[in-house]
Amino acid sequence: MTEKLPRLSVATRIRNNFLAGIIICAPIAITLWLTWSVVRWADSWVKPYLPARYDPDNYLNFAMPGSGLLIGLIIITLIGFLGKNLIGQQIVMFSESLVRRVPLVRVIYKSVKQIFETVLKERSNSFKKVGLIEYPSPGLWAMVFIATDAKGEIASKFNAMGHDMVSVFLPPTPVPTAGFLIFVPREKIVLLDMSPEDAAKLLISGGLVTPEELASQIAAPEAVRKPLPAPVEM
Repeated sequence: MTEKLPRLSVATRIRNNFLAGIIICAPIAITLWLTWSVVRWADSWVKPYLPARYDPDNYLNFAMPGSGLLIGLIIITLIGFLGKNLIGQQIVMFSESLVRRVPLVRVIYKSVKQIFETVLKERSNSFKKVGLIEYPSPGLWAMVFIATDAKGEIASKFNAMGHDMVSVFLPPTPVPTAGFLIFVPREKIVLLDMSPEDAAKLLISGGLVTPEELASQIAAPEAVRKPLPAPVEM
């Protein structure tokens, strides 16, 4: 004899349907809201500085959202194109020499430029790998983003002690935009196959969203326990 499943009450069905609607509508609404916010933010920064003859709103009977964002992208692309030729490089170098003469501004400019060059440089592997480290104590594991090998004075100090250290970024949950910079021995890092995007989803959801294609690897820990490769000697 098969047992009959209990029938759900009308209130339970309404609640389940409401929750299903939230799951469907919330991601769409949040995505649209964030997109619209970015477009309005870009328009508010670009449009006020556009000459009237170049503002498309002056030729239309309605405001055209996104025109400021599009024009901003075009201007940034043109600046990047001009900055690659000889004359553009000379202008950039002259501008940077002026900035470096201002005591406080030169420190901020140098730090911000170094961050953007490291993050946006095509040859950089920073934050493109995800790993696990034992944190905050042995037996407890935390997910980290691999930044780069230890360099400069920090690398020389660790090398003198016989340690090959790697800098990693330990983000918190559920907002992975802030965190801790930690230097970890290379052999102590368990490298994962998941992409940084999948790792961010896992962190933001508090471990509730796990990439389906990695489920088999997570079920078999030996599949993910591979050491971080040593740096290539040039």
